[in-house]
Amino acid sequence: MDKVLASLEQKIRLAAELCQRLRKENQGLRQDLATSQQQVKQLNARLDTAKSRLDSVIDKIPS
Repeated sequence: MDKVLASLEQKIRLAAELCQRLRKENQGLRQDLATSQQQVKQLNARLDTAKSRLDSVIDKIPS
């Protein structure tokens, strides 16, 4: 009986450690995702600016 309880205790401990590790990894991944999403927004803004400038230059070219 003691061996069964010790085995169960060990399995619970391992599951708790895995849960903790996965929680930390998930938090890091969420931070990475937020950073990537912010970078995408900045790049899209730069792209929109470049498009506007290009359209302006094209409009100034005589037909």
